[in-house]
Amino acid sequence: MADPYTVLGVPREATEAEIKAAYRKLAKRYHPDRNADDPKAKERFAEASTAYEILGDAEKRGQFDRGEIDAEGKQRAYGFGGGPGGGFGGFEGFGGDTGGFRSGAGGPDLDEVLSEILGARRGRGGRGRARPPERGDDIAVTAAVTLEDVIGDDKVRVRLPTGRTVDVALPAGVEPGERIRLRGQGAPGREGGPPGDAIVTVEFAPHRRFTVDGANLRLDLPVGLDESVLGAKVRVPTLDGAVELKIPAGTSGGRTFRLRGKGLPVKGGGRGDLLVATRIVLPDGGDPELTKLMERWRESGRYRARGPDFD
Repeated sequence: MADPYTVLGVPREATEAEIKAAYRKLAKRYHPDRNADDPKAKERFAEASTAYEILGDAEKRGQFDRGEIDAEGKQRAYGFGGGPGGGFGGFEGFGGDTGGFRSGAGGPDLDEVLSEILGARRGRGGRGRARPPERGDDIAVTAAVTLEDVIGDDKVRVRLPTGRTVDVALPAGVEPGERIRLRGQGAPGREGGPPGDAIVTVEFAPHRRFTVDGANLRLDLPVGLDESVLGAKVRVPTLDGAVELKIPAGTSGGRTFRLRGKGLPVKGGGRGDLLVATRIVLPDGGDPELTKLMERWRESGRYRARGPDFD
């Protein structure tokens, strides 16, 4: 049996943490569960475990450093003089059999170290067995998409909690609160298991012009008093670009016009509509001529905005 310091590759002044770290590295590399077809790996693993049983226990490490036990943990033979030498045959203190990884009171817990490495569930005196592969956890993320994203063909870039950025294709007719599952984009699996999924919840970002009403969009369209009274052709913004809308003469504020197919995509094909409501806007700060005209209009008594129901 080689010197345990040499086996673990640590200097004699190594700290307890350095010794444990060295054993972890060797155990992870040579564990029989990971090297079933390599008998040399099993030998290296047993050798490293025996070395750690000695150096990982402060009392046994001291006995080895003083020459009281050998590299296998066996008590050295002593003569009648009480020092190392001939005389009575030695006896085994521990070691030799590394199958059970026996540890003395206060000694290193090999089961704990191996469980940290392999996720092992071990019984006393029995050989550890690695846990079966486990699927990683699903992760959740919310993606705020624009209405332009919803009608477009381009994918939406989403940053996951894992730090990874992925491009997500929005299904036709996607709705706020709808969830999209990205297979294999979740947390990594354990013990070689498959990764989990990423669950992306879609939310619509507020738009500066349009409000969402199912698959339809709504838009308030400012019109001047002259356009309302005399009629006009005005440019109306849509998600596909501006279109021309004819405002008939005598259009009241709040009248709604329907632009078909200018809304959001619908599941199964097609699109909703854009509902345009007129909103009469007067000049900021008023206008003297308009004021005089309205005064004459009021004096004539020819027009009432409210019928008898409001009297």
